[in-house]
Amino acid sequence: QVQLVESGGGLVLDGGSLRLSCAASGRAFSSYAVGWFRQAPGAERKFVAAISWNGGTSHYADSVKGRFTISRDNAKNTVYLQMNSLKVEDTAVYYCAAHDRGIATLKNTYEYNYWGQGTQVTVSS
Repeated sequence: QVQLVESGGGLVLDGGSLRLSCAASGRAFSSYAVGWFRQAPGAERKFVAAISWNGGTSHYADSVKGRFTISRDNAKNTVYLQMNSLKVEDTAVYYCAAHDRGIATLKNTYEYNYWGQGTQVTVSS
């Protein structure tokens, strides 16, 4: 069982930066791959980025490539999402999620076993 808690969301101006954190508790977190998803009002939850169990592989949605960076520190049981050059359209609730297959290529919500409660990111023009 893994519990996930996101933090770091907030209000930022267009072009600004935020770093989200996903703190995990539970056994063997270092063997889990982790993804970030986001959900805007009235929209479905969408894939943003994912990282493999050891941090060796990562994948990004086209909409965030070159602006967002996912990383992890297994010693701290934490995964990060550095978000730069934020745009108004990045406004959403951001969720971290984990699955036990270790790979970073899973991009569908149903492929993830564990979810956090989400953190709100609002980008203002």
